[in-house]
Amino acid sequence: MKLAVLPLAALGLSACASNFNADVSRFQSQLPAPQGQTFAVVADDPALAGGLEFSQYAGFVAQQMEKLGYRPAASADSATLIVRFDYGVDKGRERIQSTGFRDPFYSSWYGFRPGGWGGWGGGWGGRGYFPNRAWGYGWQDPFFDRDISSYTIYTSGIEMKIDRKADGQRLFEGRAEALSTSNRMQYLVPNLVEAMFTDFPGNSGETTRISVRPEDQPVKRDNRRR
Repeated sequence: MKLAVLPLAALGLSACASNFNADVSRFQSQLPAPQGQTFAVVADDPALAGGLEFSQYAGFVAQQMEKLGYRPAASADSATLIVRFDYGVDKGRERIQSTGFRDPFYSSWYGFRPGGWGGWGGGWGGRGYFPNRAWGYGWQDPFFDRDISSYTIYTSGIEMKIDRKADGQRLFEGRAEALSTSNRMQYLVPNLVEAMFTDFPGNSGETTRISVRPEDQPVKRDNRRR
């Protein structure tokens, strides 16, 4: 499953951004109506199974499923739907930004490099800010340090799959991915989960920009097709 479609640099990230913006891709096939359906959230990565951190994040997914009308099962063995959930954040990339007077002889030595999804096994970091040429001061501007600032940005994401327990058929696949200046999973995962379930299950094959405002303010959807 490829996210691509829209470079994450277009999120308009700034060091003081107040909105949490995520690109959400969703695919579905015969997802059943909630009536009579039960679910269990399990770790897609076996290494996360049984962990307290995973249990907390799985709880956010379960809450959203219950809001849709699905009922939690006593165990995965008795569930009609298996919800496989995974999450992660990369190690971050430094971003260089002008803070005032722009030296006409200076150009940033960092550029955004979009890339394909590496999968959890491959790790995050297919996208990011990387040096696009050898370092050089150009005209050796002595005011260089006064004109630019730098900060670290992180690529975070969640992945969710829903399978029918009876025959193992895949009914839903979704991914939410975002850039932010935070790498704190306790902040990132709830926002990504909220984005995933906004207008759930969405239009199959469509990537949507979801903006989640802080302090439980309303969620906004950009209806432009990607």
